[in-house]
Amino acid sequence: MTSAMNETAGVTDGPGPGGRAPSGRPAPRVGYREVLARPVFRLLWWTGALGVTMDALRIATFAVLVYSRTRSPLLGALAFGLGFAPQVVGSLLLGALADRGRPRRLITAGQLLCACTAAIPALVPLPVGAALALVAVVAALTPVSGAAGSRLVAAELTDDAYVVGRSLNTMASSGAQLLGLACAGAVVGALGPRGALLVSACGYLLAALAVRLRLPDTAGRGSHGAGERAALVRSSWSGARALLAARRTRTVLLAQWLPPAFAAGAESLIVPYTGQRGLPFGDAALLLGTLPLGMLLGDLAVGRLLRPATRERLVAPLTALLGLPLVAFALRPGLVAAGVLLVVAGLGFAYGLGLQRPFLAAIPTEGRGQAFSLLAAGMMTVQGVGPMAFGAVAQLGSAAGAMSCAGVAVLLTACWQARVINSRCPHAD
Repeated sequence: MTSAMNETAGVTDGPGPGGRAPSGRPAPRVGYREVLARPVFRLLWWTGALGVTMDALRIATFAVLVYSRTRSPLLGALAFGLGFAPQVVGSLLLGALADRGRPRRLITAGQLLCACTAAIPALVPLPVGAALALVAVVAALTPVSGAAGSRLVAAELTDDAYVVGRSLNTMASSGAQLLGLACAGAVVGALGPRGALLVSACGYLLAALAVRLRLPDTAGRGSHGAGERAALVRSSWSGARALLAARRTRTVLLAQWLPPAFAAGAESLIVPYTGQRGLPFGDAALLLGTLPLGMLLGDLAVGRLLRPATRERLVAPLTALLGLPLVAFALRPGLVAAGVLLVVAGLGFAYGLGLQRPFLAAIPTEGRGQAFSLLAAGMMTVQGVGPMAFGAVAQLGSAAGAMSCAGVAVLLTACWQARVINSRCPHAD
């Protein structure tokens, strides 16, 4: 996430997919220091990382609580993924608000909604079904805030700086997940599940307060009279349909959505996997942290060391690297081997960096906020559907077998990427 100091969200046209500037010279590589020099970017960077840390703490606590109460792999996977799946509803019905609303208000509201998701189950004893429903309802309302931040990223960072900014956000997200998961066992042990959820709620409130006080209150693109509000849902729906109707945009969206859908299905089964192996919760939290560790290392290497065109050529190989270690879970590896496999799989998530510039090139400048809303909501939705699908597979068989099936699905996606994406995105060093 980042921000624009002006009130528009126009993006300067960058180099084409081949990685060359308009003059024909290779696009210059941008370092992390240049991107972090933007003060508003730094604000949204650390507040976003804080929110992800609280997400990890909340989700890990909630998933373990549900699985320990029900002993159901399916419900355990649902507890992990249900906060993602309903987000597509919010994107389709409210996505245009990411372009029209004030970013500061939208981002602050998103953090406050997440605080409610953590605080209400901590303060009010809820049945499992009611708690899951609460998570789903709030999830449907949150994608617009993330899209507002993404629109600001594209407005402030151009050319390769945009990809580097996304890399920084991904690394911060991975590190934040590691921190949240590493602390989950200790916080639950010291304060209990309700205490851990309240700690998460306080973290969200801190992020919301920082954004409210320090982010410039830039305007959206449209007013919000009665007519505008009445047309919001219609505009959101038609805008999403137009984006999905464009074959190029749809292809790049699917290339970004499919791998995390299957990988999240495998990740959501880590708690049931350790439970079926007779391992304690601490080991499950440890394994949950290994995947984001790999993501952090992969994004650091690919984002920092490789040129834009090279990243784009490596989309399919990196996706395959994500899937292969998951296939190996059919062998039911022990704790150490499973951790190594998940770290290696996490490296493959760097595939996404090679799709950032093609995505920007595929979407129209007007309405990019809605495009980012659709991208983020779709990403979250598939990460909710994946746990449901592979949780059902685990319910019929075993968590290890379902994780292996998820790996096979990732490998098939890599084959599709190699055939479709590479053939439509020319590269040049």
